[in-house]
Amino acid sequence: MPQEVGKKYKELLRQYIDRQNEKDLYFGQQFIRKFIEKNIPPEDVISIHKTALMESVPDMPDSLNHSFDFLIEMMIHYGLALREHQSLIRKQEELQMEMNVALKVQDTLLKTEVPSVEGLDIGLVTESAKQMSGDYVYFLCDGNDKIGVAVADVMGKGIPAALCMTMVKFGLDSLQNDNTSPQNALAAVNRIVEKSVDDSMFISMFYGKYNMQDFSFSYSSAGHEPALLYKSSENIFKELGAKGLLLGVLPDFKYEERTVQLEKGDFLVIMTDGVTEARTETDFIDEAYIQDLLEKAKGECAQTIAEKIYEELASIQNYRLHDDFTIVVLKRD
Repeated sequence: MPQEVGKKYKELLRQYIDRQNEKDLYFGQQFIRKFIEKNIPPEDVISIHKTALMESVPDMPDSLNHSFDFLIEMMIHYGLALREHQSLIRKQEELQMEMNVALKVQDTLLKTEVPSVEGLDIGLVTESAKQMSGDYVYFLCDGNDKIGVAVADVMGKGIPAALCMTMVKFGLDSLQNDNTSPQNALAAVNRIVEKSVDDSMFISMFYGKYNMQDFSFSYSSAGHEPALLYKSSENIFKELGAKGLLLGVLPDFKYEERTVQLEKGDFLVIMTDGVTEARTETDFIDEAYIQDLLEKAKGECAQTIAEKIYEELASIQNYRLHDDFTIVVLKRD
């Protein structure tokens, strides 16, 4: 403990005890810089104060003297806790900076635009439960009067999920301008994911292709939520399920492919489990609830249908989503 610091502090303390004016108090406050410059910890500052006070007030009661010993011990532990707290704050700030960079990368690399397709109305709503989304939507036009749509869901969040999505996008980008069937598209992405993504990350995906010439919709699924098809002529909903493992489980897995026809007024709804497994404070919703919402909105355009479903399901959760929310609506005009 530097003696000159202790000596100067004792002078300032004695002056303040004798006069108790604002000027002496101000000089004492300025003296804090000396402690910082000398890298004197809080417990040593108290020790300096105790020594200076004992010399300035010789008849100080022993009980008061012992209280400083107690305070010194408190400050030792306080200093340790404070440094640990500050270290955690710095780490959080660094993590937030990394997260902000990752968000910008995700927005840039994974950004998707809803295409304009004659005779097909497309609606999309995707909202993340946290900063980074584990859901991904991809539209693919092959130049042969066909449009592909992929909806993927990484079973994980944050930066690892974003990295997984870049692998999915890389696989889908490789299919551009190819007349690839849904089952072959999933097979191609599956091989890339199996080689590139950690075994602890799992990805489900629904991939469908709409044919603008015969109004057919072919689809395959890699362990994803079944899509819903509303048949206007029958006023019923049908599940579009297809057998298929999650992406990356087996490198040479063969996915099932099915085809349905879309008549005027029919629409398809592709969702992630943030839609189908939405829950209130007490319970999960069921598929009948979603179908009822869709039936009420069936006369609207595709984007309005998607927005109405989101608004209703978000409101029952008090706008605190428990999972990423993505819904794509394809409606034949």
